Amino acid sequence: MTSRGRPQSIGAYLIERLCAHGVRHVFGIPGDYVLGFFDLLLESEIRIINTCDEQGAGFAADAYARVRGLGAVCITYCVGGLKVANTTAEAFAEKSPVVVISGAPGMKEREKNPLLHHKVREFDTQKKVFEQLTVASTVLADPQIAFQEIDRVLHAALRYKRPVYIELPRDVVALPGIPHHRAAELHERSSPEALRAALAEAVAMINEARKPVILADVEVHRFGLQDELLRLARKTNMPVAATILGKSVIGEQHPFYLGVYEGAMGREDVRQYVESSDCVIMLGAFMTDINLGIYTARLDPARSIYATSEKLSIRYHSYDEVSFTDFVRGLLRARLRRRALGAIPRPRPKAGAGSGRKDGRAATFAPVAKRPVTVLRLFERLNAFLDEDTVVVADVGDSLFGAADLFIHQRTEFLGAAYYASMGFAVPAAIGAQLADPKLRPLVLVGDGAFQMTGMELSTAVRYRLNPIVVVLNNAGYGTERQIHDGPYNDLLVWRYHRVPELLGAGRGFAVETEDQLDRALQDARAHTESFCLLDVRLDAHDRSPALQRLAARLAERL
Repeated sequence: MTSRGRPQSIGAYLIERLCAHGVRHVFGIPGDYVLGFFDLLLESEIRIINTCDEQGAGFAADAYARVRGLGAVCITYCVGGLKVANTTAEAFAEKSPVVVISGAPGMKEREKNPLLHHKVREFDTQKKVFEQLTVASTVLADPQIAFQEIDRVLHAALRYKRPVYIELPRDVVALPGIPHHRAAELHERSSPEALRAALAEAVAMINEARKPVILADVEVHRFGLQDELLRLARKTNMPVAATILGKSVIGEQHPFYLGVYEGAMGREDVRQYVESSDCVIMLGAFMTDINLGIYTARLDPARSIYATSEKLSIRYHSYDEVSFTDFVRGLLRARLRRRALGAIPRPRPKAGAGSGRKDGRAATFAPVAKRPVTVLRLFERLNAFLDEDTVVVADVGDSLFGAADLFIHQRTEFLGAAYYASMGFAVPAAIGAQLADPKLRPLVLVGDGAFQMTGMELSTAVRYRLNPIVVVLNNAGYGTERQIHDGPYNDLLVWRYHRVPELLGAGRGFAVETEDQLDRALQDARAHTESFCLLDVRLDAHDRSPALQRLAARLAERL
């Protein structure tokens, strides 16, 4: 019931439950099937963020969920919904809890199966698509159970850290729902016997090991276990490496942090240390091709503990009914041997990384006047630029692989689509990340190909007074594909990216060709906080980071 004694509508209940879970922004595009729900949002605590395109809304909601814990995108039927299918697939693949809310034709309109606008085949076609891309889905067609369905689906998003789908027929938005007893959303309970047996085997394996190491990945962040990871490392002095997808799950300044493990793609000293360990404790790790350096990783199951939200195995033993959270917290309570840390590989921040100077000047980076910028020197300078108020948002390609060696000061300060790898993620994701945590200023690393897909979402940044710093790696084409297998299809029309602010009537643009221009542009961008800044960094078409060279060479072997 509402505070005035009237039955609560289905649309209002959905908004109430989103608010209860911390959602304060919904990203989307209006359409006639969803306008009634948009009107309800206007009257609520939730702010509507209109993006330029539905795909931009989906990426923004994904990043919002990664930073804040739950995100939401709201679009109209099929023409809007199917445009967020790709972003929802990414959220599913990389475990990001996004609520997809789609307006739809009213239930009465569907009688006799008319050919209504936006319909594809049948009225449930879109629902069937999203059943493949989400962990739970519903059509709120029955007011008797609509409240229950909303709670069921939202619980699934939070339990599994994956997207869900809610279809909202336009003639049910204002209908009253039936209150129900909402069960407390309890933590998933493990089988006590299975948990004890798993912890006993894991503790014995760790304590007997000469050189145990923790490999931490993205689920540690998704399930809010960063503090537990940090305490576990401090308690035992076990070194910690991260995957590229899990980069920043732990601050890189800690003395027990090794760096990013990527098989043969990554630093050789990190690879050798992890692969020579007699006990690799993989926490929340995705065994993806990119995380594993296109399967160049050599991780022996006989020397591994592999714990995720879906699986727990110790050596060759599998344990059912043991939750990831219970297992990690159980390790923290267990009698694990503390050992001397010893000599371990450490990240080697270059050019003053970690100095955190607010003026943007590098402590040791010395730009050479009129020397053309290279990918290597670009990332050296960016390392010097980062401070504790920066969130790095990296798109696919060298934007991601070059960023693997950036020195991230705090946890959750690095976002990248390092598994599903959909181009166009970074610019709209920066919008979602900054709205989720306004204390952070996004540094967006994006290739020119990805920018041409979604870069005009900078218009959204202007509208909502956001101030990302966007670095476009402009090599006039698809650099990763050039390295794998080149052809004219990898070339792009070269835009004058630095003139985008003129089009939008806001922001500052910089054309960057030399190191001294790069240095000055970053200093000016740091100082310009009232709107976005865009650095058009012009690179040689065949220049790329060492990490991308190794990756592309590996991929080329498969052709």
